[in-house]
Amino acid sequence: MLRNIANRKQEFLEELPEDTAGQVRRLQDYEFMDPEAQEKFNELVESLRQAMMNTFFKDLSEQIANMSPEDLERMKNMTRDLNQMLQDKMAGNEPDFDSFMQQYGDLFGDNPPQSLDELIAQMQQQMGQMQSLLGSLPGDMRQQLQDLLSDKIGDPELQQGLNELAQNLEYLFPMRDQRNQYPFRGEEQLDLDAAMELMRHMQSIDEVERQLERTQYGGEIDDIDADQLEELLGPEARETLDELRKFLEILEEAGYIRKKGSGWELTPRGTRKIGQRALVELYAQLKADSFGKHEVAENGFGGERTDDTKLYEFGDPFHLDIKRTIMNSLHREGVGTPINLKPDDFEVARSELVTQTATVIMLDLSWSMALRGSFQAAKKVALALNNLISSQFQRDSLYIVGFSAYARELKAEDLPYVRWDESVLGTNMHHALMIAERMLAKHTQGTRQIIMISDGEPTAHLERGRSYFAYPPSPITIRETLKAVKRCTRKNITINTFMLDRNHYLKEFVNQVARINKGRVFYTTPDKLGEYILVDYVAQKRKHLTGIAG
Repeated sequence: MLRNIANRKQEFLEELPEDTAGQVRRLQDYEFMDPEAQEKFNELVESLRQAMMNTFFKDLSEQIANMSPEDLERMKNMTRDLNQMLQDKMAGNEPDFDSFMQQYGDLFGDNPPQSLDELIAQMQQQMGQMQSLLGSLPGDMRQQLQDLLSDKIGDPELQQGLNELAQNLEYLFPMRDQRNQYPFRGEEQLDLDAAMELMRHMQSIDEVERQLERTQYGGEIDDIDADQLEELLGPEARETLDELRKFLEILEEAGYIRKKGSGWELTPRGTRKIGQRALVELYAQLKADSFGKHEVAENGFGGERTDDTKLYEFGDPFHLDIKRTIMNSLHREGVGTPINLKPDDFEVARSELVTQTATVIMLDLSWSMALRGSFQAAKKVALALNNLISSQFQRDSLYIVGFSAYARELKAEDLPYVRWDESVLGTNMHHALMIAERMLAKHTQGTRQIIMISDGEPTAHLERGRSYFAYPPSPITIRETLKAVKRCTRKNITINTFMLDRNHYLKEFVNQVARINKGRVFYTTPDKLGEYILVDYVAQKRKHLTGIAG
């Protein structure tokens, strides 16, 4: 085994690039077998980095030191005139940008700005790049450079003008997050121009990242700079962005989304479509005989007609099937008129007892649900069950309660947007049960149930309006949660628990809930969650009244 490792190490070393920079770059990912060799390599890299920083610092210092008195005087005049233009703009006047550029245009490089707004954006970006650059230097070098600038630009009028310029630019074009630090590492030497270009590139990456994040959380997709995206990520990224924009147009034309302010929102049709899709996907996973395993025979009255028929018995709803009744008479007496009917000829449609149900889904929004891949499955089940009830069991009621450190009601139309809570700790079943109990109290007839979906035991409870968190769960949290279970039980609210984990604390707690409430407990996985909940819901809804066996 050691020989194989040694051979692989030798092959790696033999394949190193010929140039020193390439060798150092590859060796940074190399796992040294000798700790002393690793330490010496780290010292070499640090010495190279220090040499690079010294070279860059020397170049930057020389450029500042070589500024002539005439250069400084022209900079002072430019700063004064630029401040005057910015003040005119803030006052609502139209500054004379063309005259300014005729006098100072050569100071802005080979690609000068074409308008005052471009000039403001360019200067603010360059100031941000310089601040990032200074922030990335080691402390001693940064202090020396600042001392050099203060010494060289010692003219109080120029310093005041530069301070005023910074304030005016910040007012007109806030820098926001353009002052990030980007610590240097590597063995390549950089002069000032290369370092500023590097800062520009790094800030472009940050800006595109912010654009993408804003779009992800409700911003406009048109706010993404396609040119900047292509520059950083290549033409394929731009093509993907173009496809997303076309996809938005298709969804809008189909009536699934609509504009809301600066963003988009799902229409009711779009929300229903997502629920239907979730329902189709979940039912596609079910076996053909899944529903048969859940049917329960029960005699009773009332109900809805089915396509099946049976001979009439006393007490059946008289949903007469005329065709089958006449055929029974003809079979008994033969073809002829008049047709004589007897009670034994009557055939009626079977009936199903359709119970009225009020359901609360308690959906765990804690971070662990997302970490274990359970959240999307639970959310899909909530969407599917909402679609099932609204389309097939319209007399039923469905509520959804999300819970983490605190619990809150989730509206059905908000379900597609629901996310887990990343910034808080706690699984507050106690608060969720309190809200669910209050919701179900409005329903005095029919079945009332809670479907609780979680992957952990309660770790928080509500006390005087505040959430108290502890892990492992405190005895107080367990006690208060079980009290809420008892209150639901006294009001004939069934709690069916669907657990996506099996740790010791969880099983012990769930067993206590089942003993108190007599509800059922399912230990399942995300991919089976929909099958358990949907099949069980329909099976409990529909119970054949008569003649199931034929």
